[in-house]
Amino acid sequence: MINNKKEFTFTYGEKEVTLETGRLAKQADGAVLVTSGETQVLVTVVSAHEVKDGQDFFPLMVDYKEKFSAAGKFLGGFMKREGRPSNAEILLMRMTDRPLRPLFPSGYMAETIVMAQVLSFDGETDPEVLAGLGTASALAISDIPFAGPIGFCKVGKVDGKLVLNPSIEAWENSTIELVLAASKDAILMVEGEADEVSEEEMMEALMFGQKEIKQFCEVVDTMVAECGKEKREFISSDANATLTAKMQEYKDKARATLSFDNKQVRSKAISALTKEVAGDIKANPEAFGLTADDSAGKSAYQGVDDLLYTMMRKDILEDGKRIAGRALTEVREIETEVAVLKRPHGSSLFTRGETQVLATATLGGKEGEQMADSIHGVSFAKFYLHYTFAPYSVGEARGYRGVGRREVGHGNLAERAIKKMMPADFPYTIRLTCEVTESNGSSSMGSVCSGSMALMDAGVPLKKPVAGVAMGLIKEGDKFTILTDILGDEDHLGDMDFKVAGTTEGITAIQMDIKITGITEEIFTKAMAQAKEGRLHILGEMAKTISAPKPNYKNGVPSIKTVQIATDKIGALIGPGGKNIKALQEGFEVNIEIDEDGTVKVLGVDLEKLEECVSTIDMQINGPKIGTEYDATVVTIKEYGAFVDIAKGVSGLVHVSEMAKERVKDPNDYVSEGDTIKVKVLEIDRFGKVKLSAKAVEALVNKNPGAAKEEKKESKEDKK
Repeated sequence: MINNKKEFTFTYGEKEVTLETGRLAKQADGAVLVTSGETQVLVTVVSAHEVKDGQDFFPLMVDYKEKFSAAGKFLGGFMKREGRPSNAEILLMRMTDRPLRPLFPSGYMAETIVMAQVLSFDGETDPEVLAGLGTASALAISDIPFAGPIGFCKVGKVDGKLVLNPSIEAWENSTIELVLAASKDAILMVEGEADEVSEEEMMEALMFGQKEIKQFCEVVDTMVAECGKEKREFISSDANATLTAKMQEYKDKARATLSFDNKQVRSKAISALTKEVAGDIKANPEAFGLTADDSAGKSAYQGVDDLLYTMMRKDILEDGKRIAGRALTEVREIETEVAVLKRPHGSSLFTRGETQVLATATLGGKEGEQMADSIHGVSFAKFYLHYTFAPYSVGEARGYRGVGRREVGHGNLAERAIKKMMPADFPYTIRLTCEVTESNGSSSMGSVCSGSMALMDAGVPLKKPVAGVAMGLIKEGDKFTILTDILGDEDHLGDMDFKVAGTTEGITAIQMDIKITGITEEIFTKAMAQAKEGRLHILGEMAKTISAPKPNYKNGVPSIKTVQIATDKIGALIGPGGKNIKALQEGFEVNIEIDEDGTVKVLGVDLEKLEECVSTIDMQINGPKIGTEYDATVVTIKEYGAFVDIAKGVSGLVHVSEMAKERVKDPNDYVSEGDTIKVKVLEIDRFGKVKLSAKAVEALVNKNPGAAKEEKKESKEDKK
C-alpha cells in the first residue's frame, strides 16, 4: 500500500494539533507532518547505519527552514531561493538540538540528521513549536535509538496568567517568554527572557510547561504503539572496561593536572598525560584491551577524559572540592573597566577569572537598524548585539572563518538579557559588539556584564545594570551538587550548563542545557537561588566601576533634533528624485530620517549645523513667519528689487522701496549677488510669495554715492 497515512489529533494549549505519518517521506527513518490551523511543518529524521572510520563524536545536525512559499511570499533582493539560514532559524536549530543529544545512547556515533521544513504558514500559529513536536514524534516512531518521548512548548505570561503556546500577537504583552523541552518526568532544555521576574515566578512557568508537555508525551506513546518501528541495534563506541581499569595506573598524574588553576598550564599537563598514555598504548596495546589497528591517540584521549571525568565528579560530590580548590559557590576574581577605547561611543572590559569580554556600543540613526526578512514579514531592530568568539581567545592557532551557530546563540542570549532594560522610545539605534578576548567559562554571561557596562559608558539610559552567571551540576543517582561560575572543564565534565542573567530585582534571561536525562524541580529551585547570589555579587563588583549611565554622550555621538511636518508635505521635503533632502544632508553634513507620521529626525555631530538644518526644514515646509528677521543671501538683482534666499529653497523679494530710507533708483548700487543682508518678513500672499524689507531692520547704504551725485547733477542740467 503506497499511502499508509495515520493521524493523531490532540489539543495543545488553545489549539488543535494533528500529527500525521505514513504519507510523506516514507524512505526517511521517521517522518511526521504537524498541522495546526493552516500552519504545517514536515519533520524527517535519518540516521546512518554505519559509523565513519575514526568517528569520535556524535554528529547530530538539526536543520530548520522556513519556506517563503509557505506564506505565499517571495524573498526580497536578487536571490529568490532560500539559502543561508537566518539567525532566527539558527536559534531554533540550536534549541531543538540541545535536548536531543543527551537522549541518544552513550557511545552512539552514527551521523543523524533532523530536517524540519515549514511548508504552510497562516500568520497566527507558531511553526517553531510544531517543528519541535514533529522532531520529538519522528524520532520516537523511527528505529533510531532514542530515550523518548519528549516534547516542546512555549510558555508566556499574559495579564498575569500563564499561557501555553501564545499566539504571535499575544507575545507583545507577555512578561515571560520561554521555550521549553521536557520529558514526562523532568526538564531537558530552557531558553527565554522575562521582565525582571522572580525566581519563584520563573519556576512556576517552568513547571507549568513541563506539565503540559507530559500530556503531549502520552500522545507520542500512542503513536509508537500503533506505528512505531523496532529500535535498531548498534555497537557502542564507549571506552572498553580494560582501558578504564588500566587508566587507574595514571591516577596520581591525573590528580596533579586538576590542581592547576591556570587553564593553559592545566591543558598542557593534560595533553602531556594523553601523549604519555598514547605512547604506552602503542608499545603494548593488548594491556589496554586494544589491538594494533586501534588508534592510540583516540583511545588515550578517551581514557584520560573518562579518568578526569570520574575523578573531578568524585572530588565535588564527596569532598566539596573543585578544580584548584575553589569553593562551590565562589565566583572567580572580577576586574572591570570602562572607556577603554578612545573612539567608540562606549566601551568596557569585563574580566572574570580567565574569561574576558571587550564590549563597544555604537549609537546612530535609522540607517543602522538591522533588517530581517522572514515568512512573518520584514522587521527592523533598533537594538542588537553581535558576539564574536575568535580562536585566539582559547589560545588556538586557527583562522577565524566567520560567525558560527554557537556565536549566534550566545549573542542572542546576551542580547535578550540586556534588551529588557533598554529605555523605551530611545531615539537612537544601538549596536553592541562583544569580543571574547579570553575564555574559560561562560563568555555569554561575560558579554551580558561587559555589554551592560559599555552601554552605560556610552550614556544610554539603561533602566538597571544587568549581569549573568553560569551554573553547573554534578549528579550521581539522587545526590547532586550545584556549582557557581563554572569553568570550561567543569562544563565539559559536568551535567548541566545553566545560565541566568538579570538585575538586582529579577531575571531577564535564562538558558539551560544538560547532558543527562532531565533536571528535577528540586535541582532547578536550588540552582536559581544559588545563581541569584552569584548575580548579585557580580553586579556589586560592576558597580565599583560604573553603576549608572554617564550623564553626557561622548564626542562623535550624533545629536538628534526633531521637527514635525504635515504628512502631505513629506514629498516636498524629499523633493523631486530626492534632490532637496540630498542637498540638505550634504550642505549641513547631517542625516535626515522621515517617519510616516511626519516626524523628521535630523542627526549630526556639529550642533550649530544641526540647528541650522532644522530651522531650514521648518522654513521650507512651514514657511517663514511674518515679523521674523532673517539673514538673507542676495541671489538675483532686478530693476525693481532683489530676490534673496532666507533659507535653502525659501526665497523672497526685497522691493526697491524696502531697501533704503531714500529713493533707490538702481538696486545694484545697494547690493551685489552673494551679499548677506538682514531682512524682515512683511507679508506672505495667498500664492506663497514672500515680501521682505531691509530698511525695517537695517537700511542698506548706497555703495556708489559718487555716481548718484553725478547722475543728480546731470539731471539738473537737463532741466535747464
